[in-house]
Amino acid sequence: MTPTTYSAGSPAPLPVASPRDTARTTLRLLSRHRLRLAGTILVLLAATASALAVPALLGTMVDAVAAGRPWSGLLRPAGAIVAATGTGVALGRWGQLLLARTAQDTLAGLREDVFATAVAQPSSVLEQAGSGDLVSRVAGDAEAVNTVIGKVLPATVSALFTIVLTLIGIGVIDLRFALAVLAATPVQYLALRRFLARSGPVYRAARQAEAARGQRIVESLTGADTVAALRAQDHHTAAVAASSEHAIGFELRAVRLRTTFYGLLNLAEFIGLAAVLAVGYHLVGGGAVTLGAATAAALYFHRLFDPIGVLLSTVDELQNAGAGLARLVGILSLPAHRQRGSLPPSRTPAAPGRIDLDHVSYGYAAGRRALDAVSLTVEPGETVAVVGASGAGKTTLAKILAGVLAPDSGRVLLDGVPLAELPADVLRRRIVLVSQEVHVFDGTVAEDLRLFAPDATDAEIRAAADRLGATGWLDALPEGLDTRVGAGGHDLAAARAQHLALLRLALVAPDVALLDEATAEAGTSDADLLENAAAAALADRTGVVIAHRLSQAARADRIVVMDAGRIVESGTHAELAAAKGPYARLWEAWNRAR
Repeated sequence: MTPTTYSAGSPAPLPVASPRDTARTTLRLLSRHRLRLAGTILVLLAATASALAVPALLGTMVDAVAAGRPWSGLLRPAGAIVAATGTGVALGRWGQLLLARTAQDTLAGLREDVFATAVAQPSSVLEQAGSGDLVSRVAGDAEAVNTVIGKVLPATVSALFTIVLTLIGIGVIDLRFALAVLAATPVQYLALRRFLARSGPVYRAARQAEAARGQRIVESLTGADTVAALRAQDHHTAAVAASSEHAIGFELRAVRLRTTFYGLLNLAEFIGLAAVLAVGYHLVGGGAVTLGAATAAALYFHRLFDPIGVLLSTVDELQNAGAGLARLVGILSLPAHRQRGSLPPSRTPAAPGRIDLDHVSYGYAAGRRALDAVSLTVEPGETVAVVGASGAGKTTLAKILAGVLAPDSGRVLLDGVPLAELPADVLRRRIVLVSQEVHVFDGTVAEDLRLFAPDATDAEIRAAADRLGATGWLDALPEGLDTRVGAGGHDLAAARAQHLALLRLALVAPDVALLDEATAEAGTSDADLLENAAAAALADRTGVVIAHRLSQAARADRIVVMDAGRIVESGTHAELAAAKGPYARLWEAWNRAR
């Protein structure tokens, strides 16, 4: 699948699928339910045919009255009309429910594929696109498609079947009636062509503007504390208002286009009905058709008003949903990452966890390197602390090691295998990164811990809590491990949230653990507790610690000092403290500040 269009409002936008790719993916997903879809089409066709029997039966009654037949002769066609109407309503409802269910299952399959593809991407891809883009797709775009599936699609398909079968019925009465119906076609065609040509770009731009607005809102909310500290509320409020006004402008343009479109549709209905009545008058006068047949033809055309109106007016919703669907399908065009697999046994070492960085460089912007030709080897079971001033490249190094960022040059190897060659699930199982910004998920404490270790038993959780010194505060929670935390639950302090993240790490038990200032939020009373927990979590595995506290670095087997994206010192705490170099100065300043 090759994306041809891109969304706006972010430095590295996620792709948007072309109409061809969107249609191909939709058909592929529908093919999973081909038997149910075939049955649905048959039911809807039967419902439409039943409903279209009514005008023909009414025409028969008109002829009977015109011929002076007794009223008793009208009972049979009247009964048939009642039966046909009831059958049509029942089959139509059943068919629409079947269609909605099929479409919902198809959308569910698309959502699963989109989610699987999104979570398989390197975090850098989603970070560079901005959270607003992805959130708007899985929320706003998916909801737009869901609305069409539930309300618009069944009505649209039924309208399409009604139009086709009605035109066939009119042609069977007399071909000239069908030609009269076509008198309305030029106006409908021009109205639709004008609407599609102008509305498509408007709807696409509206979805992009909504994504940009969402990004503004997300950034303002997630950084609310910083915004308040800098007293930048007015600036952010103005930015959100400007993005909202930009999005509203596209909505107003869409309203004007719809109003003009509906007016042209009403004109087409007037022209078509006038043409059918004129042809009917001529044919009845010439004896070519009966009065009942002309009546049936007029009723058939009148019945076309609603389905044609539905079909053409729902172009509005279909366009909107199509734009959302293309944005969802666009996620599937991202590079595929194998979700399952493992390394061949011959390539898995007996003591896993060796990391090699070979002249790794990375820059967030052209000409500005966060890492500059960094080479480093961490042996299995060794704990290396990385220290340095802010902006030295420590966090970038951690993300490179975790596979979150791909280096611009150089190689990162895990047990001799490039990270890029590892299946996503294998990489995430073998290397785990715990950052300073941890998240407490909605649910109980036990559920939160089992998110990444679903098979962990209560006994294993208790053992990990004992090993990391978390038993005391966990037991003090209102309901222990069954206490609900996260949104709307028991509020955990920042230090407790970081302790919970370290517990997750211990339960996952990866070969390599990366701690990026994972104890930075600890206050004086919690510092020793979290540092001891981090040390316990790193036991018996390779560890790289981005050390916020030099007391934590002093515990490491080896310390690496970074400055301006380069490694400038490496050695044990005792060696570096005695060398009177950069680390010794950092250690002296740290001790003075304590």
